[in-house]
Amino acid sequence: MGRESYPGPMTDTEWLRLNRQICFSLHAASRAFNSVYRLILKDLGLTYPQYLVMLVLWEHGDLPVKKLGEQLRLDSGTLSPLVKRLEGAGLVRRERNAQDERSVRVHLTEEGTALRERALEVPPRIMSATGLDLAEVVDLHARLERLTTALDAAAEAEARAAG
Repeated sequence: MGRESYPGPMTDTEWLRLNRQICFSLHAASRAFNSVYRLILKDLGLTYPQYLVMLVLWEHGDLPVKKLGEQLRLDSGTLSPLVKRLEGAGLVRRERNAQDERSVRVHLTEEGTALRERALEVPPRIMSATGLDLAEVVDLHARLERLTTALDAAAEAEARAAG
């Protein structure tokens, strides 16, 4: 990773170099994305995690917090404060299930629904910021999905082996 390519067989020492760690390359790319998103989303009044919540709600409509967390791969301890801040901004409202008080459903407000129109400018700006063309973005997305699936399976296997 980094700017150097892998030069044939790797020694133990080379495997432990920071610029050889795919996880660090992904981490660095994620931080760089967050920097760009922070600037672009400022006009919408959203943080990047709040934008992700809004994306799921715009796509799927009203959802229970549990389903929202599954879509975003976030636990309720992380998701609940995000939803509360969005509610405070008037973009969503939370509603407890009358049959099951533990279940909370998140609904878009009119303002939250209207924000979608302004958010349409975000993906093209991000795409431009990547310096990649559409085919490269599509390929990278597919590779990252395969990587995520493989890592999820590996984590499951490790957890089973650990007992």
